[in-house]
Amino acid sequence: MLSSIPMAEEADTVSSLLNEGKEGKPLVVILVGAPGSGKTTFCNDVIRVARRTWTRICQDTIANGKAGTKAQCLQSAANALQEGKNVLIDRCNLELEQRSEFVKLGGARADVHAVVLDLPARVCISRSVQRTGHEGNLQGGKAAAVVNRMLQKKALPNLNEGFSRITFCHNDDDVKTAVNTYSLLGLFDSLPPGIIGQKSGDAKVQQGIMKFFKKVDTDGNCSQNSAPKHENNENNPRPMGIEKGNEVGKDEQKNDMLLNPSVSDFQWNDAPTLAFPSISTSDFQFNMDKASDVIVEAVADFFSKVDKVKLILVDLSSKSKMLSLVKVKASKKNVDTTRFSTYAGDITRLYTGGGLHCNVIANASNWRLKPGGGGVNAAIFSAGGEALEIATKEQADTICPGSSIIVPVPRTSPLSQREGVTYVIHVLGPNMNPQRPNCLKDDYVKGCKVLYEAYSSLFNNFASIARSQNYQKEYSGDSKSEPTKSVCKSFEAVVECQRSSSEQKSKREVSYGSDCNKKSKSNGDSGGLPGMLEKEEQKSERSDHSAKSSWGSWAHALHQIAMHPEKHNRDVIEISDDFVVLNDLYPKAKKHILVTSRLPGLDCLAEIRREHLPMLQKMHAAGLKWAEQFSRHDPSLVFRLGYHSVPSMRQLHLHVISQDFDSTHLRKKKHWNSFNTPFFRDSIDVQEEIKMNGLATIKDEKLLSSELRCHHCKSAHPNLPRLKSHIATCKAPFPSHLQNGQLVFALSGSSDAVSAI
Repeated sequence: MLSSIPMAEEADTVSSLLNEGKEGKPLVVILVGAPGSGKTTFCNDVIRVARRTWTRICQDTIANGKAGTKAQCLQSAANALQEGKNVLIDRCNLELEQRSEFVKLGGARADVHAVVLDLPARVCISRSVQRTGHEGNLQGGKAAAVVNRMLQKKALPNLNEGFSRITFCHNDDDVKTAVNTYSLLGLFDSLPPGIIGQKSGDAKVQQGIMKFFKKVDTDGNCSQNSAPKHENNENNPRPMGIEKGNEVGKDEQKNDMLLNPSVSDFQWNDAPTLAFPSISTSDFQFNMDKASDVIVEAVADFFSKVDKVKLILVDLSSKSKMLSLVKVKASKKNVDTTRFSTYAGDITRLYTGGGLHCNVIANASNWRLKPGGGGVNAAIFSAGGEALEIATKEQADTICPGSSIIVPVPRTSPLSQREGVTYVIHVLGPNMNPQRPNCLKDDYVKGCKVLYEAYSSLFNNFASIARSQNYQKEYSGDSKSEPTKSVCKSFEAVVECQRSSSEQKSKREVSYGSDCNKKSKSNGDSGGLPGMLEKEEQKSERSDHSAKSSWGSWAHALHQIAMHPEKHNRDVIEISDDFVVLNDLYPKAKKHILVTSRLPGLDCLAEIRREHLPMLQKMHAAGLKWAEQFSRHDPSLVFRLGYHSVPSMRQLHLHVISQDFDSTHLRKKKHWNSFNTPFFRDSIDVQEEIKMNGLATIKDEKLLSSELRCHHCKSAHPNLPRLKSHIATCKAPFPSHLQNGQLVFALSGSSDAVSAI
């Protein structure tokens, strides 16, 4: 491989390399860089003072000043070369497939160079957001998301693609040097081949793109369709994920099989990719054989529901027993190896160490969600820096075994700037170590169940990120078309894998790895693809409550109030160490309040266990106190206290609601049925179930679509107006199943006497 020449040395010697009396070929110079990196400025600066005749090819203006296609760019470039002109390709060209056809323009008739404007992401984003009058109209607020998305897919060029010369520019001075180099070229001048201005990190990325794994069967024989063998030398880098000095031996290669296709086979750039470690870490002392069974089962189940996403299991050592076990078991289960792979290397350096574009990584967290300890948790927090730690604290303070939380990676985090990671999903598995909290004491029946729930929660949260990014996807380059039917189908599959909240908003906000830590999910119009997805969500009927919901940003409001009640004085009517009490923003009756737990990481009824019983009792007592207080002021009010089986808002909360249901906010069938079917779990019943069984019964969301019935006499009604009219005159008593302490009301004849019956 040709050695790299520093930019400073190149600047000093370029003039001596010109005017050697040799006739120079026409040049095709392919610009590579994100929006805002300065490609158009580079072209204009070269053309303005150049000695040669240059033609700038820009897809944003190729069709008579309007945006065109890649094919039009290729034809214009070919025509310019035919006329003896030199060509500047002003496109992003961040992916190999985007630049490959332009490279083919070279050969005998032209030399092909690349100029890589690899400026910091923050510079590109700042320029793109602030500029006006851009030819492609990529400016303002929307530009940041597009730049960030495109940088995630960045694959730096290498000489093997067909370039004779590659110049890397990392700052404005490098760009000026490159401009001078090309603008000084005379008709008969030529530039020496090689790589100019390359940093060590760039070289690693280039090698990562070229790394291949050889497929072998269990006997060590090459499969007929396997990639050709590559020796570990300069021209053929060592296999992906194997650092120098840690090569896989011959015996290991026999079992290094099947799950590590080449990077090109795996098609990293065409789908959202999650890299995750084994959640059952050595610190938790979980049996590896059982853990590998759970991983393979969870992956297979996830792929049966979701299309167009990919998973990578990562471990630091190529000799990892977990990787070996998962490879063998995944092969026996026929897990799709084009969508699931294993990787031996550092999960915090997937891009710079192996050229892998993984926009989401998982952390095998501790229950406190804090840095420290060892292994993956310490490595990810260290690589993410203080910005990731702060972002995590804003999401939650603790996490329960079997659950996970999504944390957008701030733009200031090295994980974002260096690796292109937009989200970290913290996930906590089961514990068999008596020195750690929540030890299961070798109860592997429960342990495997919790571990499966942990992986399911992780994968479902990843699917929600993938869905959000996919239907916000903008098409660049020659891809100006709408999403295909197959793409739409994959989005629907992602929707189907998630449990819908009982109340969905039609709009959500999206964050592409920026430092907007409180924003997540999507921001779409009511029509088009986002509208279609919203309708699909509303149609979906889901009853799998083992995995935690993927909450929309609007659904985090209760959590924020519970964690920081001092910032919400106008909303909160009572604060204690265990709970806060506030009025429901959209009350469904004359009096409707929420008693919200302040325990971090406890989001819904499905997550309650026996250890939470004292807190439930305190919440019930607070709700009873407020119901009694309201009843004293208005003796006509009767209250019920209970929980929704599947809440629409994150953070466990108890509803205290009067039974008049006199409210303008009670507009839909599901509003009524969420309080007047078994979907509404009475507080007393929940406490009894927790005492007896250790968990509460979760009722199916199908109940929300039940026919409308009066909560007194149970008569059926065709619509809410008719039902409300009936309620106003119905004299029937409450049904008998509520006569066991579920109702709170003022005793007749005394405004001070209150009873729960």
